[in-house]
Amino acid sequence: MPSFQQSLCLLALCVMPSMQACAQHWQDPSRHKVEFVTVDDGVRLEVLDWGGSGRPVVLLAGLGMSAHIYDGFAEKLSTSYHVYGITRRGYGASSQPSSGYSEQRRAEDDLKVFDELKLVKPVVAGHSIAGDELTQLTTYHPERIRAVVYLEALNDATDDYTEYDALCSKLPKSMQTAPSPSPSDLKSFRAYRDWRASTGQPFPESELRAEFAENSDGSVGAYRIPGSIPQAIMAGRVKHDYSQIRVPVLALVGFPKTPEEQMKENHVTDPAERLIVAAVYGTYVGMTRNRIKRINGAAGGAHVDELWGADHFVFLSNADDVLREMRAFITGLH
Repeated sequence: MPSFQQSLCLLALCVMPSMQACAQHWQDPSRHKVEFVTVDDGVRLEVLDWGGSGRPVVLLAGLGMSAHIYDGFAEKLSTSYHVYGITRRGYGASSQPSSGYSEQRRAEDDLKVFDELKLVKPVVAGHSIAGDELTQLTTYHPERIRAVVYLEALNDATDDYTEYDALCSKLPKSMQTAPSPSPSDLKSFRAYRDWRASTGQPFPESELRAEFAENSDGSVGAYRIPGSIPQAIMAGRVKHDYSQIRVPVLALVGFPKTPEEQMKENHVTDPAERLIVAAVYGTYVGMTRNRIKRINGAAGGAHVDELWGADHFVFLSNADDVLREMRAFITGLH
């Protein structure tokens, strides 16, 4: 499964001076309205509204991503609910202030968006690092939230990665290094989108444009998020007491492919390396089981759905499963 650092890689919005050229040649095909909500002095957040009717559902992105990561998925969800997405400070078209990246501050930003949109007790779903915001909201502001959905988002500062990282450092080099795009893969955002899809991460083109600048020739430019922003977010993580979560929880948890599948895909034949692959897998599964045990102690009750062989971006790799589980969960709320 990819780490937060790997999830950060290679992804942005057209910025000046190429903004005008980009707008002339590409339009976001996702059916959403875009607005901006002021949450602090000089800080505005991009909010996407995919429409729909019924209970409000708010989607929060993982580390390094904007709400556009849900383009496509959100449209399917909007057939049952009114769906919104929030791009946290520091990313996409939202402001990039020098401070305000703690879990508490990010949760307060979300609440200000709820106020501006007049959302009453929405269901909030978050991917990856957004799990920290979900836990903050449900622990300290349960009266504002009807329920939460953790989309591969149960890891927090409680986790100890020492053993896991040590084992990963012994994996075959081919399994430690993420694939890199060739110059031809970066000649346009469409080419880059297709390359990412070929690697198993079919990100919407809108998300890629939200993370990378566009060069004057239309090729993919530099990553536009300063490294200080993800560093501040990671530094601001805290250990949580999941027993204090007082609203209903749905947790969709992805497990990696089996060691045998991984070894076959990566052509690992050396006996010692095969043992490392199996050890990494076993350690990851054990850590995930601990996370499930933690969330099962939530005071508001928790339902966990295990998705075996899923990608970290479960709402992309297993969209039908996630949609089915979310709809069943939300339908069961009073």
